Amino acid sequence: FVTADVTKDTLKILRETGVALIQKSLHELAVALSFSIQRNKIPSSMLTAIQSETERLGECAAIAIRRNPYEPWRQWVNLMLLKLPIESNLYNEGIYRNSEELISDLEVLEHSLLELGTKDIIQEFIFPVKRQLYCFGFHLAQLDIRQNSAFHDIALDQIISAVYPDKPLYSSLNWNQRVELLSAELSSKRPFAVSGTSFGEEADKVLACYSEVADYVKQHGKEGIGSFIVSMTRNLADLLAVWIFMREAGLLQYKFQVVPLFETIEDLQGAPTILSSFLDHPFWKNHSSSFQEVMLGYSDSNKDGGIIASRWNIYESEKNLTHLAKERGVELRFFHGTGGTISRGGGKYHRFLESMPVGSVQGKIRMTVQGETIAQQFANLLNASYNVEMLTSGAAVQTALSLYPPKHLSIAEEAMHHLAQFAFNHYRSLVSHPSFFVFYGQATPIDVLEQSKIGSRPARRTGKRSIQDLRAIPWVFSWHQSRFNITGWFGIGTALQQLKASYAEEYNRLQSLANSWSFLRYTLIQLETNLINANRSMMEVYADLVQDKEDKNAILSIILNEYELSLKEVDVLLGGNRLERRKTLLDNNHSRKEYLEMLHQLQINNLRKWRNLPDPSSSESQHLLEKLLMITNALASGLKQTG
Repeated sequence: FVTADVTKDTLKILRETGVALIQKSLHELAVALSFSIQRNKIPSSMLTAIQSETERLGECAAIAIRRNPYEPWRQWVNLMLLKLPIESNLYNEGIYRNSEELISDLEVLEHSLLELGTKDIIQEFIFPVKRQLYCFGFHLAQLDIRQNSAFHDIALDQIISAVYPDKPLYSSLNWNQRVELLSAELSSKRPFAVSGTSFGEEADKVLACYSEVADYVKQHGKEGIGSFIVSMTRNLADLLAVWIFMREAGLLQYKFQVVPLFETIEDLQGAPTILSSFLDHPFWKNHSSSFQEVMLGYSDSNKDGGIIASRWNIYESEKNLTHLAKERGVELRFFHGTGGTISRGGGKYHRFLESMPVGSVQGKIRMTVQGETIAQQFANLLNASYNVEMLTSGAAVQTALSLYPPKHLSIAEEAMHHLAQFAFNHYRSLVSHPSFFVFYGQATPIDVLEQSKIGSRPARRTGKRSIQDLRAIPWVFSWHQSRFNITGWFGIGTALQQLKASYAEEYNRLQSLANSWSFLRYTLIQLETNLINANRSMMEVYADLVQDKEDKNAILSIILNEYELSLKEVDVLLGGNRLERRKTLLDNNHSRKEYLEMLHQLQINNLRKWRNLPDPSSSESQHLLEKLLMITNALASGLKQTG
């Protein structure tokens, strides 16, 4: 649902809000600068600047400075306010074209105050405004442009079929043929068609979005636009496609970052090969600096291969991509596409950063913060300050380690590789079980969540009834609501057991590092947290919603056996007793247990009623759905997590 109009409106709102915040800061600055020429000698440079700007701006400037005849510093701030790009000033030809021009005027003010010897005034009142401009400019936040590679495939099918009707469909070509076709097109500067040509629904949507970006950049500059991200990047062709769309919209000259987003286990494993071919491509060398951003997907890799395979393949991908970039002399910035829950990469920022491969943070890092996590971490000054400090300190430590790597770093790559493979195999055997999809659809409230309005994107990518098509948020959300939490632990018990049986020395090595290797400890603690937050008795109650008892028993027995095994094996690996080690979490869960169970029972009773109604469009059905959505919201608040 992120249309070209939504992109346009978002850019407009961000800019208007950013300028409004600067306007507020300048008003406060004007109030603070009460210096009078009756008590202070005004530097000639200040007088000259005021006179010059007043003459340039005309009558409106004369009116603006008239109210403060003996306060030239306030007059200068009033002139700055007059030049802000706000609606009431737009008739004025002298408005700021960018935030750098405003910073330049602030420096004129700063230099004049320095001549008065007022360093403290500059530090207290002018520095915060400059800092605000350096951080947020007029754009407030950079807007990334992101679309799925499969959607781009359809768009290219429509465009290329219209331009080359005799050629085969783009989507029917193999990867090498796609790269060859797109590379040949990029060697030409001419677009496929004149602006405004209609190719088809998907192509028109992509090009309309890029066109809105082009209009914004022409009017306001490029600082409000971030990266162009390709979700589900599978091959070099997926990245070259973005440059084709940019060419159509006239955006190539601005040299925006084209960012791969590696999401599935297979794509994470193939990431070094894809990035290598991208960096070697002539177009990258001509249209990029020595800097490249790469985004890593926690949510879909978890859905694809389970949490252990997801975390380890992200770790390996980071390590290999860092090594590749270092060899090529390219500065790499990782963009971590995390969600709020542990299953989707959530956790304490400093612990999360500590768990990364040494060298993967080189002074720059990006992370997503989603959903209720925004409120939990940044809704008040104390929490926000704490989390920003943890993020900053963690990034600083990791940057220091990349500059001065430790001489001896104890890790267990082979053991983790085998552990991840064992966990992946067991997880895939569960989700590919013939009874799994039926069990999942009935034992969790996924059908309710698909009716909820929890984001800009529908619950399913294309509307197909498959796990692959389901988005990560409802996938995790539904398992949390029914207290299975399998997205946050399934596979670890069997994987550890198999590692112990097949590779005893590697298991012993892993056990010896369980409390010292930051990646392993962070992962195990998060797995244990999800195991503790799961609830066996509630799993059994929700499983009773499954109508076919064979389907129910087949899947429930697998989940419950793995649950008990995982609790036991994680306990052994970490050492000690979780009842003592996780006392705070257990006490927290106990204090909410009674109330949560009441809500769970309400949800289950109403799910049965709603699913048994013959007409899903009836008023009774709609009433029950609204009730279920309220219960779901209440449960999410009680569980302190959604998807």
